[in-house]
Amino acid sequence: MNVYYSIMKKLFLFFACSLLVSCGLAPNAEDDMNLTSKFNSTWNIHESIDKNIDGSITYNSLAWGGLVGSVKKQNLPVDWSKYESITFEFAEPTKVATQIMISDKLKTLGRKGITSLKCNFDGQNVKAVSEVALQTEEPTTLKIKSIYLTPDNAVWESSPIWTGKCVFGNWENGFVVEASKFANALEGDKIEFVFTTDTSNPEISFWQFKTIYNGTDTTLEGNDNELNDWGCATIAKEATIYRIILSATDVANLKEKGLFVNGFFNIVTQCNLLRKGYTMQ
Repeated sequence: MNVYYSIMKKLFLFFACSLLVSCGLAPNAEDDMNLTSKFNSTWNIHESIDKNIDGSITYNSLAWGGLVGSVKKQNLPVDWSKYESITFEFAEPTKVATQIMISDKLKTLGRKGITSLKCNFDGQNVKAVSEVALQTEEPTTLKIKSIYLTPDNAVWESSPIWTGKCVFGNWENGFVVEASKFANALEGDKIEFVFTTDTSNPEISFWQFKTIYNGTDTTLEGNDNELNDWGCATIAKEATIYRIILSATDVANLKEKGLFVNGFFNIVTQCNLLRKGYTMQ
């Protein structure tokens, strides 16, 4: 009887999933930018994954375990240079800090209470991606609606708005980009920071940026989902470029107040304003 029930349950799930796909209610298996179904393993054997009928994933995590999508094992293209970012969409706001890790190098840490987390590839080497993992700071349950890549088919025009050499150290230094430098900025433009991480101190294992409207304690809106509880974006050790997409609120405040930047053990040499030129067909 138990065997019969198990077979009938599997048949029901199969036909239900087929109906959802045919009606357009589940991710399209033909869409190589939708990676949701590719996340089917964990780094910690005591974690678990449930695949739901609607195509979502329920991930029961442990601290700094990992929901893993193995690019190489599933014969997916390892060169992601034609994409702008990878995004995780959550069914409910996260209850703990959550991080995207790409091949143990590029990472984005988002604070709790967010419904999506994006890792931008701007300026990073993503030509040989081996795997991607979603990690949590504490044990939790996440329902992930979708995981997808966004194509990068825009060309950006770059204008320097600050040059110099600012060695952040332990929050010791920072620099100001004057409001006049944002006179021509538009919503959707990007601020680009060119830097190296300071690895001279072997005890330092993380690097951070904090960007606020000058003269205030308010962080930029454009990278809000990347910030930790202290309003800082965590940067990977190998990173040399960090970019923030400006919201309409950012543009209005930057034009009025300008930008103040500081952080933890980064050495910044240039800040650029990137404006979208044209879209390649």
